[in-house]
Amino acid sequence: MSKGDKYVKLVEWSDEDSCFIGSCPELFYGGCHGADAKSVFSELCEIIEETIQLYEHDGKPLPVPMSGREFVNAMQTIA
Repeated sequence: MSKGDKYVKLVEWSDEDSCFIGSCPELFYGGCHGADAKSVFSELCEIIEETIQLYEHDGKPLPVPMSGREFVNAMQTIA
């Protein structure tokens, strides 16, 4: 298991952009996009690993990963 496996990964369809959007709320906004959900997920996983490497290279602490339950609770407080 890699460090990136602990982070929430979202791939959702955007009517506005007419494509799938991949994001990792704990690490960054935006992320990647494309016409195929599986490809977007794969690219998103790569971006997460690269982002973690940048955090570590810069000596910055990584954000605490949220579990699925914690993520849902956080989203409910926003909605």
